Amino acid sequence: MSDEAHSDDYKTLMDQKRFLSEIEQGIRLANREVIHARIPEITKKTVLSFSVAVAGLRARYLEEAFRVGAEHGNPPDQAEIMSLKTSREMYEEAKNAFEALRYAIERGYVDITMDKD
Repeated sequence: MSDEAHSDDYKTLMDQKRFLSEIEQGIRLANREVIHARIPEITKKTVLSFSVAVAGLRARYLEEAFRVGAEHGNPPDQAEIMSLKTSREMYEEAKNAFEALRYAIERGYVDITMDKD
């Protein structure tokens, strides 16, 4: 491969990296603007409160699963399975939302207000 071809490849690679960097910056700014309009303040207290709510839904789901399993020598009925399914879906949605928040924090899409202890 000639020096000119290497130079062209390098320029193309650098152009692509610059493009991706600019796109990432645009994505970060868009996310910050949109999220900040809906969630004005995130603190340690609000994140921990959110995590407690998710833990409560997890506990409810597991409690129901154990109850359904322990109360029956026979398979649970359809109503019990539907209730268990609803509990699982509620927990999974909350867990996914919490993971979306963590991702937003990690990516710099949101600001964290440090609590004054």
